[in-house]
Amino acid sequence: MTTQTWIITGASRGFGRALSEAALAKGDNVVAAVRRPDSMADLAAEYPEAFMLAEFDARDVSAAGALVRGAVERFGQVDVLVNNAGRAVVGAVEEVGDAQLRELMDLHLFGPAALVRAVLPGMRGRRSGTIVQMSSQGGRMSFPGVSAYSASKFALEGWSEALAGEVAPFGIRVMVVEPSRFRTAFNAADVLEFAEPSDVYRDALAAVRADMAGADSRQEGDPVRAAEIIVSLAHSDEVPLRLPLGREAVERISGVYRRGLAEVEQWAEVARSADFAGVPAAVRPV
Repeated sequence: MTTQTWIITGASRGFGRALSEAALAKGDNVVAAVRRPDSMADLAAEYPEAFMLAEFDARDVSAAGALVRGAVERFGQVDVLVNNAGRAVVGAVEEVGDAQLRELMDLHLFGPAALVRAVLPGMRGRRSGTIVQMSSQGGRMSFPGVSAYSASKFALEGWSEALAGEVAPFGIRVMVVEPSRFRTAFNAADVLEFAEPSDVYRDALAAVRADMAGADSRQEGDPVRAAEIIVSLAHSDEVPLRLPLGREAVERISGVYRRGLAEVEQWAEVARSADFAGVPAAVRPV
């Protein structure tokens, strides 16, 4: 088995912690990029040769290059990048302000984009590498109360789909992971943020707020098992572009695809009528 070197953001808990442990258990090297390095002192003590702690704020695009250079100086190269750091804001569109929306975009799109740009030259030079983008079932579907979160994950997924086509000729794989509810800190009171409820939407979003707030420690997904699947795929010959994780994600995302296709078919003739008559269909390179 070839030893791989991972950079994992948001590694102190949840998926990030589970991925760090799974990769180390497989014999890989891990660079844990976290805001509080002391939160992973136990892994640093257990794996002194294979584990590196790096203080890092995933929203700070200016720090991406230094993180990657540090990993290369320690381990020689970066084989797997996992953009995992993330969180959610719950609230109606009129309740979530610009600052909250921009912060999620920084965390889920601009930060990951900067890290990808930083690792690509090395991966292209070796003609190998895997980029894992931790999205969500909320990156393929949305519902009232999660507009800001889904907007940032939709953006990450669209960006990553284009990226996958661009880097495939260089032997680099991109995998977008779309989990349902897993027993991480995502729904914890000190992580999940709620916008100040307005009188207009208080009743309409009451059930969503209660559901999101009440899910902590009750989620059906096992982050340890999820991490084992992701690490195994990173070592395999093939990875999917999109990987729904968890039964709920498979069922809900499948339903979104079916409903979307049905709606396209329902309005297909109306949509086609918008073209100029007699003009041949465009021929595109992809």
